[in-house]
Amino acid sequence: MINNIKCNTTFSALIKKIIGYYAAWAAYSGYYPNQIDSGKLTHINYAFANISSDLKITLGYPDIDQNNIKLLNSLKQTNPNLKTLISVGGWSWSGKFSDAALTDASRTAFADSCVAFITQYGFDGVDLDWEYPVSGGLTTNSNRPEDKQNFTLLLQKIREKLDTRGTLDNKHYLLTIAGGAGSNYVNNVELYKLAQYLDYANIMTYDLHGTWDTYTDLHAPLYVSSDSSPQYKSSVDSCVNEWLNASFPADKLVLGIPFYGYIYSSVNNQNSGLYQTYSGANSISYKSIVNNYLNKPGYIKYFHSQSLVPWLFNGSTFISYEDPQSITYKTTYINTKKLGGAMIWELSQDPNGVLLNTLYNGIK
Repeated sequence: MINNIKCNTTFSALIKKIIGYYAAWAAYSGYYPNQIDSGKLTHINYAFANISSDLKITLGYPDIDQNNIKLLNSLKQTNPNLKTLISVGGWSWSGKFSDAALTDASRTAFADSCVAFITQYGFDGVDLDWEYPVSGGLTTNSNRPEDKQNFTLLLQKIREKLDTRGTLDNKHYLLTIAGGAGSNYVNNVELYKLAQYLDYANIMTYDLHGTWDTYTDLHAPLYVSSDSSPQYKSSVDSCVNEWLNASFPADKLVLGIPFYGYIYSSVNNQNSGLYQTYSGANSISYKSIVNNYLNKPGYIKYFHSQSLVPWLFNGSTFISYEDPQSITYKTTYINTKKLGGAMIWELSQDPNGVLLNTLYNGIK
């Protein structure tokens, strides 16, 4: 029996992860945690908890969180191996991370609050989505040069507190982060030190291009193309290699895959809409792309032979997104690079599971 337990533990550690973020606000649109196809996921990250004025983790959406978390926990009845994590921060709520990480006292208070939170609500771990240490993110965020070292110290403190609690509860609590995909992020954190405290890191390999650009472009190209482009180039592969070159272990690096894209309007009708000027743009869910644009009159689907992602164009509207074909290329990439698995932002954007099924079938 002891040998069996040991064998199972080793085996489970070798299984690649499929991590889905559930956005709390999806409940406002009628997509609840109990609608998630959790059998195809190893982990679900509940997004987001906020940081209170006294620098402790707190519910982000008090009106819906308790019911959402109850429904999330109910998934474990049918899928007992499923792990759930509370994700803290995100784009909108990263303003107090720098203050929370600043001193030993503030780090201790924050770490203690993380343990209390997951114990109260039944989570298996904590995911820090600090956007971003040192620089970047909302202009209202606090940030400091010493965030670089303090982030490491914060994770060390949380790891210690989780392990102490884990000894009491006879379980291992997870500690993870969602990390930026660009060189700024790699330069502003100590990736080679962080890994020892983390079970894994989710790299946000999306938003490589978007509404902030001057020209239309591909949202999350797997590889840089040889195209002549009027703006900067980036790719999923180049971002992954930056992390690996900074000595972050491949098997702890989980590749982010977007279940949304970007839609651009009044696009110049040249080059099938790619690398063209436009007047307005927004993010758009895969669900909305399928329901309103894919295979609709006037829209032609293109697939980039080097960047390995699709786009739609009808002469004036350009949509960059992911589809089963591009996700198959990305799962092959994950397997070939021996990465830790795949992460999804976010589950409500693909309620019929078209993209999730492709991911699940491709991860080996």
